[in-house]
Amino acid sequence: MKATCQVCIHHCRLEPGQRGLCRARRNISGVIQCENYGRITSLALDPIEKKPLRLFYPGSLILSVGSYGCNLKCPFCQNHEISMADPDCRDVPYLSPAALRDKALAYRKAGNIGLAFTYNEPLVGWEYIRDTASLIRKAGMKNVLVTNGTASLSVLEEILPFIDTMNIDLKGFREEYYQKLGGSLAVVKEFILRAAAECHVELTTLIVPGENDREEEMEDEAAWIASVIASVNPASEIPLHITRFFPQYRMRDRDATDVKQVYRLAGLAGKYLRNVFVGNC
Repeated sequence: MKATCQVCIHHCRLEPGQRGLCRARRNISGVIQCENYGRITSLALDPIEKKPLRLFYPGSLILSVGSYGCNLKCPFCQNHEISMADPDCRDVPYLSPAALRDKALAYRKAGNIGLAFTYNEPLVGWEYIRDTASLIRKAGMKNVLVTNGTASLSVLEEILPFIDTMNIDLKGFREEYYQKLGGSLAVVKEFILRAAAECHVELTTLIVPGENDREEEMEDEAAWIASVIASVNPASEIPLHITRFFPQYRMRDRDATDVKQVYRLAGLAGKYLRNVFVGNC
């Protein structure tokens, strides 16, 4: 029988055996199941700044893990080899939540503070995050989530009790742009508001020439972030990372973002926010 996935805005209605848009969830005997559970495509001990996070344990290292699957279709995806990996590939190893926790603990001597769910879109396999993050929390380590924020609030509520910090991709600040990527600005804004009320949040906007590089758009975005800070806790911080685009994947029809424009937009955002950081420059 058909079944509808409730994880994100797409609400994929799937025939038995059919996978959703994310390629990580499937209708199995009338039940939507997470197929990428524990299937690890990437594992690396990274500087925390690479997530990017600047105000959460700066100078530390974190074990970073990724699977496959994503519910957006960004033509400039920097991790497309991972996010768009073949779900039928038999070479993707399995790691149970307990085994991954043990790896995180083993790297403690090297300076590891916990586990970061990243590289692909982690929330298309939120069950694995919930199960693993709870073990990491019990072990006295930290959980980081790097996400596009395109998930239902019910999914967010499942994992929030275990997450210490998030970096959320705020692709731009126009609904039309989000629609081109297969997402929804309104949904991401709602996700950010809820997350910021419970844990430390940092945001990242990749500046793509001709898409989201207008100065008025950046001013609107920064002003909105400032309003979130004011509504959640005026003493809190929501840093904004403004990063430079490079042509790759399916978007090779334009040059890399002009460095001066990146810094110009960062300057505008700085009129509203205390912490604005530039990346890839």
